[in-house]
Amino acid sequence: MPQSLSRVLVHLVFSTHQRVPNLTEDVQVQLFPYLGGILRNLNSPAILVGGHDDHIHILFGLSRTLSIAQTVEKVKTASSGWIKEQFPLRKSFSWQAGYASVSVDSWDYDGVVDYILSQKEHHKKVSFMDEYRQMLELSGVEYDERYMWD
Repeated sequence: MPQSLSRVLVHLVFSTHQRVPNLTEDVQVQLFPYLGGILRNLNSPAILVGGHDDHIHILFGLSRTLSIAQTVEKVKTASSGWIKEQFPLRKSFSWQAGYASVSVDSWDYDGVVDYILSQKEHHKKVSFMDEYRQMLELSGVEYDERYMWD
């Protein structure tokens, strides 16, 4: 019987609405595994979830049956509801409307993992907005800054 097989690695980045620093360490320690669980249930296994107080980085294998947009929508919807439920002081929590996703080549896999793991140190020097712009530019993604931030 024929099989449909794929291995598409995606580096996904999105922030909290207006980059509000809602993702404190107590939230991150519960949220990161929760995001991994959402992706596992979508057959898009998370390889690594990380981030900082105002944004998320996820390296995952894209399901062969869902688009990136469908995956992101499901991840953001489920996790924002979960945050509001688990952390009552964050009842108005939301994610930014947009996101950035780039494909990850096998040869760059270790570099992306190291990058996600070093977020705390990285953001002592670089803001999320500058990081986001740099990621898009290095990946050759065209963007219009007027529509990137909410």
